[in-house]
This record gives sequence, structure tokens and C-alpha cells, in this order.
Amino acid sequence: MIFHGLRTFLDALESHNELVRVTMPVDPFLEITEIADRVMKRDGPALLFEKVKGSSFPLVINAFGSQRRMKLALGIEDIESIGEDLSALLTSLPPASLGEKLQLLLKLHQIAKIFPRLISGPAPCQQVIMEKPNLDRLPILTCWPEDGGPFITLPIVITKDPETGRRNCGMYRLQKFSSTTTGLHWQVHKDARRIFNRYKTAGRRMEVAVALGGDPVLTYAATAPFPPEMDELVLAGFIKKRGIDLIPGVTVDIEVPADADFIIEGYVNPDEEFKAEGPFGDHTGFYTPVEQFPVFHVTAITHRKDPVYPATIVGIPPKEDAYFGWVTERIFLPLLKVVFPEIVDIHLPVEGGFHNLAIVSIKKSYPGQGTKIMQSLWGMGQMMLTKCLIVVENDIDIHDLRQLSWYVLSSMDPKRDFTVWQGPLDQLDHASNHALYGGKIGIDATKKWKEEGYMRTWPEMITMDREVVKRIDAIWRSLGIET
Repeated sequence: MIFHGLRTFLDALESHNELVRVTMPVDPFLEITEIADRVMKRDGPALLFEKVKGSSFPLVINAFGSQRRMKLALGIEDIESIGEDLSALLTSLPPASLGEKLQLLLKLHQIAKIFPRLISGPAPCQQVIMEKPNLDRLPILTCWPEDGGPFITLPIVITKDPETGRRNCGMYRLQKFSSTTTGLHWQVHKDARRIFNRYKTAGRRMEVAVALGGDPVLTYAATAPFPPEMDELVLAGFIKKRGIDLIPGVTVDIEVPADADFIIEGYVNPDEEFKAEGPFGDHTGFYTPVEQFPVFHVTAITHRKDPVYPATIVGIPPKEDAYFGWVTERIFLPLLKVVFPEIVDIHLPVEGGFHNLAIVSIKKSYPGQGTKIMQSLWGMGQMMLTKCLIVVENDIDIHDLRQLSWYVLSSMDPKRDFTVWQGPLDQLDHASNHALYGGKIGIDATKKWKEEGYMRTWPEMITMDREVVKRIDAIWRSLGIET
């Protein structure tokens, strides 16, 4: 299903009893966060605040806060099938690296319809052009008491590489400094920072467009860990089986999503000194300290006649962002299997804050395979930032953290199975002695072979006879046991 603007998605949520309208005026300074935090921790609905103090625009939060809502947002019931379809195309291509295959894939005629397409004429996102751009009119949240100010928390930040012209869409928070300036939280490992550095080297002003709302598939795509050479809007089109409509910006040479609710246009001057950004209550559950980041100058704000401002909050898990991570986990699992056929499943627990813990199950067929997978994943894209990586065998349900904890604690020997490593860390990590670099730990909790130095007989795991399980299943209800 194609959602033309955020309101059509909210209508769909409401028809599925996934949305609650809040008619009482609420303050975007801390109050919306406190309400949303309680709702998120109870697996509650999306919230549409129809009256936000200080703004004429309504605000929606927690629109992506469940597996049900993510499936509706992407228009597909089986999330993993997205990755399966993509991996099926990849495996049909000649032998090459994953990156080379993805580049070749873009040339296939059979997927031409998923590419973004430039349309002419007036577009919904430009129905209203503010006479003077003014960020103060937007219901931008101040989420936590020690935050450095209001933050735009659910943006789709669009840039173009000055050398290749390739588009990049990423989700980078923006702290409002004034009515026409913000910070851009471009961390050193992110694609937008790499693109910014190229503009700085070339001595060129960098144009930026920020989309808010529109078809929710765009919001997800901006969070996806796509390779740098790939356009996230192509992923959005692949999911929807239809290209995303774009329209030229009003003041920037960047195409923007035609159905977005808001578009904020502007530029970054590479020669301008960075400005202090933060603190910010982050998805780690701690405040990210003040750091220096580029300044974004707003040149235009356009919006639909009936826009809805999208927002989210992050903090101590669980929060709405857990479900973005869940979709990524499910979509990219089949792609990982293309590169590593022994991988059975992967899980990024929300408690790990995405970068702190990854759990992988494999079908082990040779000694040292657990360590090999561990080291290979540390060398792949954003997984280089993973602080703790655990490998188990395929008979363990890695989504059941109780079973996983029992298995890992009973099956690993710290001296033999722990790998302590050093390498790049997420910029938000506060535990290492130095920013951006520190220790990692890998745990190979797979069954050990004699070639790996295990001289005993590995015991069998306790399992019930299958026929007994079937018989008890058949009579369970008649037993009258409440569970």
C-alpha cells in the first residue's frame, strides 16, 4: 500500500485500532516525552497530539512502535521476505562481492520500476511555502531535562556526494539553535560525514534537504544500514514495488519526496566553525555529552496543507526505535546468509542499544567457525561498531534471552572462548577510555571439537521425546491446567 502523506498512514493505523488521538493541549517541552515514554513501555498505541502548545501543527509519536505497525508501514506481513527477494536477485548474479552485486543489481531491467522518479508540476510537500522559514512554528520536542534544546528526532536528511552525485538519506538528529539554524549530528562513521568531508576538501557549500513524514517507508529506509554506494530511496522503492516520487527543491539542487509532510531546505558551510551540540538523552539510555557538529542554515520550509509533524524519543529501552532495529535485523538476515551460508539467525536485542550486542546462530561444520564468523562480522559495515558479539549453534532460540543466557553461561569457557579485541566504537559509547576506539569482546559458545582443544565428550542437551510432546499437546486443554 502506498501512503500519500502521513495522514493516510495514520488513517490506516486508526482503522486497525493502533492510534489514539489526544485532544488536550500538551507541551512539547518534556510533557510529550513523559506521556510517550509510559505508552512505549506498555507496548501502547501511536499517539496523535492534535493540540501542541506553541504550534498550529499536530504531532504524532510512536507510529512505528510495534511489529504490527512496522508491517503496516512497510505494507508487508512477512518482513523477512523483503530480504529473501533481494537475496534471490543477488544469488542469480555472477560471482562478485556483495557491494559489486548490489551495483550490478541496479542495472537490471526487471527492477527499473523501483527507482525514484522525478515528477513535474505542484507537489503536496510544496503546497505551502513559508514566506520566511521559521523553525519556531514546528512542534519540536525537548525530550529530557538536561537536553541542550529542542531536537528534530525523526528526520530524513538528504545529501548528494559532490564527486559522484549519489544521493544519501540518513536519520541524523537536528538540534534547533535558532529559528533558522540547527546542528547536524553527523558522527564520524556515518555516510553524511564522509560526504561533508568531500565538500570541505573541495571548498564547496553543501546543500541539504530534510524531509519529515510522507510515506512511512521513507522513514524506515533512512535508518537502514545500506552500503555507501546505494540509494536508500531505491530500498524504499524495492519494499513498495514502486518508485518514490520526487520534486526539485525550492532553494536547493536536491530532489525531495513529493508526498512528505514537511521539507526543510538549507546548506552547510564547510568553512564555518562547528558549534556545540547537546547534551542529548540518547538511545544508549545516557546523555550524549556536548560535542562539536556542523551548522545547518535553513533557506526554506515547505509543507502540505494538512501536515502532521512526526517525532520520536529515545532513552532507556524499550523505545520506538527498537522496531526499526527489528525490521533491519529481519531484512538483512537473508543478505548475510548470501555472504555467510552458515548463519541461521541474528538478533540485536533492544537492551544492547543496537551496537552493544549482536547474537548469531550458525550451523557449525568445521573447527574455528564460530571465531571466523565473529571476526568477519566485525569487518562488515556498521557491525564494526558492535561491542559484544556472541555466536551459538542453530538449536538455540537466540530471541529467547532466558534460554540464550543459560546456554552461553553453561557452554563457554572464558579462557578458551573469549576473544578480546580493539577497534572502532560508536561515537555515542561512553565506556571506553577514548572516544570512537576501544575494546570489544567475542564469545564463541558453540559446541567445541577436539581440533579446538576439547578433549572430553560434549554432553547432549536435554530434550523430550517428540511423540510424548505430541500426545501431551493433544490433551493439554482437557488437563485443566492454567498457564
